[in-house]
Amino acid sequence: MLLEDFYQVNQFTQEAETKYSIEIQLNKLHAIFKGHFPGNPITPGVCMIQMIKELCERITEQELFMHQVNMIKFMALINPELNPNLRLEIDIQPSDESNLKVKNNIYMDDVLAMKFSGSFKLKN
Repeated sequence: MLLEDFYQVNQFTQEAETKYSIEIQLNKLHAIFKGHFPGNPITPGVCMIQMIKELCERITEQELFMHQVNMIKFMALINPELNPNLRLEIDIQPSDESNLKVKNNIYMDDVLAMKFSGSFKLKN
């Protein structure tokens, strides 16, 4: 993990051949929240993208790097003090032998917080 102790995986479920549901818990005491923002912690978008990458690496058992972002929409702010528990729904589709197309939604309970669509390359 790039961000040591930023989150922990509580449940990891393969829903279909390429679809996964992953429940995580953010560490509201992590140092990143002290600077983003003091007194009103918000989960940085770049950290959410890093979580997606790390979870895709766990699924594929491959080291990945971001190749292309087609769409990112931040729909709601994730405050780890109010909403530490998140559910990520990830769909990973191979596009060729070195690229993976990834679609992801991040939810706080039933509230959609973020949508992501892009591709990752396998590191050689």
